[in-house]
Amino acid sequence: MKKNKPIHKKNKKPKSSQSLGKAPGTVVYIGEKEHLETKIEIQDYTKDAHNISETDNIEDVFTFKGNDRVTWINVNGLNHTKEIINIGEFYGLHPLILEDIVNTDQRPKIDEYENYIFLVLKMMYFNKEKEFIVEHISIVLGKDHVITFQESDEDIFDPVRIRITNAKSRIRNSGAGYLAYSLLDAIFDNYFVVIDDLGDKVEQLEEELFNEKEGDHITQEIQSLKREILRIRRSILPLREVIGRIVKSDTTLILEKNKDYYRDLYDHIIHIQENIDVYREMIWGLMDMYMTTISNKMNGIMKVLTIIATIFIPLTFIAGIYGMNFEHMPELKYRYGYHALVSIMIIIFIGLLIFFRKKKWL
Repeated sequence: MKKNKPIHKKNKKPKSSQSLGKAPGTVVYIGEKEHLETKIEIQDYTKDAHNISETDNIEDVFTFKGNDRVTWINVNGLNHTKEIINIGEFYGLHPLILEDIVNTDQRPKIDEYENYIFLVLKMMYFNKEKEFIVEHISIVLGKDHVITFQESDEDIFDPVRIRITNAKSRIRNSGAGYLAYSLLDAIFDNYFVVIDDLGDKVEQLEEELFNEKEGDHITQEIQSLKREILRIRRSILPLREVIGRIVKSDTTLILEKNKDYYRDLYDHIIHIQENIDVYREMIWGLMDMYMTTISNKMNGIMKVLTIIATIFIPLTFIAGIYGMNFEHMPELKYRYGYHALVSIMIIIFIGLLIFFRKKKWL
């Protein structure tokens, strides 16, 4: 069986110190992807028409506001903060919102404003190299637009893009609130994929432990899984409150008929959290299982050594007595003394083996 690989690649810690001493609302990118170019994808549609365009010019975004169409603006790359600020100013986003957009350490949250709703989430997926990625993503829901800000150009929104191209799809006929739901649903669906992969790794480790396979990699993998489940849990746990607030919100940005879809998301996140808690307990138990396995092996070794020592105690006693160099000692000159003692030792040896066998110690 092949060894488990860590579920995530090792990245350097975010440079949180860059924001120390800054005034609230200062837009400072905190992350590791500092050399990416900002790319913008624009999906603009109505019931009867659909346009898609890609650009690296921020000014192209400013032509899509207030045109009685639903517009999805997907901004890839957070390291160019000036461009993020320009978009925020055009759409009237609060400076604190802009700060959270580029702060990859920000925990999942929701902020409601008069003209928009702001969401922060962690998007989890496996990239083309099958590496596990946790990406910071922000969603701004307006009356007729949805703006997503993500760290790189890889994401899990292709199913949403395909549905937008279908004129008969619900997404083309349900407004911006449903578009935001569709993006959230795609993110949540990938949570299930990640949790299933984690479950497979836990079950594989359990199988190795039950089969008593030796190897130092097991303890390393258990510790790696502990870190991963805590990382995933921190990213997903706050979402229950986030989705709950959307469901209970009186905002007009989400039509009442679309609230049922958000309630379904709430059920999904409860299901995901239950699975996380189950695997968390299983991972915590893996180390106990490993220590128990090691202890059982040690007990087996000690039992064998104890039996061997017990067998040789009477033999050593007999050999010790007749190995003493006293001149006047019985049976020393007996012709068959050697054969008699060896026979007695063999009888004792066989007798002890039979005794241990009956006691099921062997």
